[in-house]
Amino acid sequence: MGKGGAERTARRILSLWLPRLPTDAYGRRHPERRDHPLAAILAERGRLGVAAVNRAAAEAGVHPGMSLADARAIEPALAVFDAEPESDARLLERIAGWCTRYTPWTAPDGPDGVALDITGCAHLFGGEEAMAADLTARLTAAGFESRISVADTPAAAWALARFGKGGPAKREGGGNRDDSLLSPLPVAALRLPAATVEGLAAVGLRRIGDLHALPRATLAARFGPELLRRLDQAYGRLDEPLSPRLPVPPHSVRLALPEPLTTAEAIAEALRRLLAALCAGLENTGEGARRLRLELHRVDRRLEDAPQTLAIGTGHPVRRPDALMRLFAQKLDRVEPGPGLELMVLSATETGPLAAAQTALDGDADGQPELGELMDRLGNRLGERAVLRLVPRQSWLPERSVAPAPAFAAAPGGALWPADRPRPVRLLAPPEPIEAMALLPDDPPVMFLWRGARHRIRRADGPERIAAEWWRRDGEPRDYYRVEDEAGRRFWVFRQGLYRPGVAALWFLHGFFG
Repeated sequence: MGKGGAERTARRILSLWLPRLPTDAYGRRHPERRDHPLAAILAERGRLGVAAVNRAAAEAGVHPGMSLADARAIEPALAVFDAEPESDARLLERIAGWCTRYTPWTAPDGPDGVALDITGCAHLFGGEEAMAADLTARLTAAGFESRISVADTPAAAWALARFGKGGPAKREGGGNRDDSLLSPLPVAALRLPAATVEGLAAVGLRRIGDLHALPRATLAARFGPELLRRLDQAYGRLDEPLSPRLPVPPHSVRLALPEPLTTAEAIAEALRRLLAALCAGLENTGEGARRLRLELHRVDRRLEDAPQTLAIGTGHPVRRPDALMRLFAQKLDRVEPGPGLELMVLSATETGPLAAAQTALDGDADGQPELGELMDRLGNRLGERAVLRLVPRQSWLPERSVAPAPAFAAAPGGALWPADRPRPVRLLAPPEPIEAMALLPDDPPVMFLWRGARHRIRRADGPERIAAEWWRRDGEPRDYYRVEDEAGRRFWVFRQGLYRPGVAALWFLHGFFG
């Protein structure tokens, strides 16, 4: 696909407007009052005003913005409750999360709306009209009144949902950029400040179409650059980014199921199809999956409920569907399908480069070693922190020179194992004090006593002086010796600090050689 205008034309944005969100939320908590005139009130400038009304109150003549006294005069049976903007914002965030069943790209839009980028997603639900109908039906069943519009730009979708007839904007004849769609709408549909709307109305400019007859320079000089910016956003001449509420995975595939899945075999088969599609996409970009997340949406999922989620991780990039399926198979028994699953979404939340590899004689397509698969299975079953290895760290002190890390984590840059200096296979943490005897101050011990056992030294090598980093003040230099006793056991011992006449040296046992 080409750049520029072709991409903007292909973009499709769904704007969801919940005009009665506060009263709908209250009606869900108090079903017995849902059909009675109801208003949310908010204290502003020393008076109680109406912030939101339900349909029964609106039909009686009560509308947002009027004082509570006027509202009660119009409808004496009006029931009121305190508006809770913060609670409504949290509810809108949950609704935006619930909308990810349609697309991963969702975000709250103002205090009462949700924006969804449905580019390339509508066909999974039978088209834009079918998707909008499904979304409306589910919200209605949950007790929310809604209006929906789909257009090529976020600004146009927002305007059509709140001031137009709603529904998908047709592409024929220029799509939503056709004046026949936006021109009849009031200028307030451009999301302009109230003062700008009043100023336009004062000179007879009440509809968006009225603005086309005037030069742009005149509009900017009279009403400021914000008017032209909003106008260009609505008509697609200026791009308006849509930031999702959560980071969108770099690779994601979804499967809308025509019939709900209830059996483990059917769920596993659907997952295999998703893995095959996801790995094909990873192969096209030369990547492999490091972390995968499977979301399972049940037919009875409510707005308050999060989808069931299964997550797996691998020690190195993988794009073999069979290997990934074996990792998921360990967790599929946790799925509770209930009345059935209607949607499955598989995402690679973390990826890494994976170049093509020569096929081995045993058919291994990407060269993943058996040890890697074993580590992945253990990590997913026991937890990633249970499968570790030691990696070098920048420090000369033995107890600080290594650190635990995931089994396949890359070693820190610049840190290397001291290959020219033998190190024991086991270290004591911390080093244990011993009683040692040396013939001369700088000589290795000829005998030492550890845990009540006496060890006479037959061979010794050293010393190797190791000191803490210059910026540390918590240690003296150490002189290490590799010693072997008469029974053939080999130890790593050190003398703490420099020789001081008349001061007994402190000796420690730090490790054992194999």
